[in-house]
Amino acid sequence: MPTIAIVILNFNGRKHLENFLPSVMASTCPTMEVIVADNASTDDSVSFLKECFPQVRIIELDRNYGFAGGYNQALPQVKSDYYVLLNSDVEVEPGWIEPVLDLMEKDPSIGACQPKIRMYANKSLFEYAGAAGGWLDFLGYPFARGRVFDACEKDEGQYDQTEPIFWAGGCAMFVRAALYHELGGLDGYFFAHQEEIDFCWRLQLAGYKVYVCADSVVYHLGGGTLPKGNERKVFLNFRNNLIMMAKNLPGRQLVWKIPFRFFLDTISAWKSLLAGEGVYFLAVLEAHFGFIKWLLFKRKQSVFPIRRGGTLHGWYTHSIAWQYFVSGKKTFTEIVNGKS
Repeated sequence: MPTIAIVILNFNGRKHLENFLPSVMASTCPTMEVIVADNASTDDSVSFLKECFPQVRIIELDRNYGFAGGYNQALPQVKSDYYVLLNSDVEVEPGWIEPVLDLMEKDPSIGACQPKIRMYANKSLFEYAGAAGGWLDFLGYPFARGRVFDACEKDEGQYDQTEPIFWAGGCAMFVRAALYHELGGLDGYFFAHQEEIDFCWRLQLAGYKVYVCADSVVYHLGGGTLPKGNERKVFLNFRNNLIMMAKNLPGRQLVWKIPFRFFLDTISAWKSLLAGEGVYFLAVLEAHFGFIKWLLFKRKQSVFPIRRGGTLHGWYTHSIAWQYFVSGKKTFTEIVNGKS
C-alpha cells in the first residue's frame, strides 16, 4: 500500500488543532503519517501538539510563508508517495483516505483528487471551498458542483459521481508527491487564495487529470484564516485570479480576456461602493495595481506551466456570471447541463 503524508499547515490555530485533529488521528489508513507544518505561530500551537499529540511530526518554519509558501517550504522535508494538503479546520469521516488512494492507484493519470467537501456548521450543505469538485468558466471565475458564487446546495446525492473536475479544493487535496515537485509546487507569490486552482490548471496542462472522489467526505469550517469580506482576502482573490489567467491561458485569449476582466471587476467594485462597501472597492483597485506590478516586475517569482499539451476538464465555455445573474440559473446542474 502506498505511503501517504497528511500535512496540516498551521498558523495560530491551536483551537482548530484541538477540535479537528482528533478525527484525523482516528483515520485507519495503516501507511499514513500526520504532520503539522507550523508557519511560525505566536500562540501555543506547537507546545500543545508536543504535549497532546506527541505522535504528530512537527515542521517548524521560521516565518509565516502563507498557504502556498508554507507548503512549498514544508513538503520537500516530507518523503511519501502521496501528500494530503489538509486545512486545520477540517473534520474527516472514518475511511476517508482509502477510497481516494484506491482511485488514484488504479489510474496513474490522476494527479490530484479531492473528497466531497461539506460544511462543518451545517453538514447537509456543500462547502464553498471545493464542494463536490471545482470548475472554471472561460473568464476565470471559479465555481463548483454544489456551489455557485456564495450559494451552496444541499447534498442530496446529486453529485455522487466520481469524475474529472478542473480544480480540487485546497482544504483537502490529495496529490502525487513526485508530481507536486515536478510542477514546482504551489505558486508562492499567491501567498493564499486560488493557488490550488492555479496548481490544478498547470497539472492538467502537463497531461494529468484532477478528480473528485464521491466516496470520501470531509467537513470544512472555513474562514479560519481570513474572514469573508476581509480586504486582504478580496485583494488576494482578485489579484491572484488575474495572475493565474495570465500564466495559464493561451496568448490569443489573454489579449482580450484580461482587459475584459478588468472591466467586469471594475463594475463589481463600483456596485459595491454604491452599496456602501468601500473596503471592497479599494481592494479590487489594489488588486488591479497588484496584477500590473506582477506583470511588469514580479513574473519571475511565479511558477509557470511546465507543459501546455493537456486536455482541460471542468472548463465551462460560457459565463457563469451571465447564467447566474441574468439568466437566473442558480445551481451547477441548471447552468452546466441546462436543466431547471
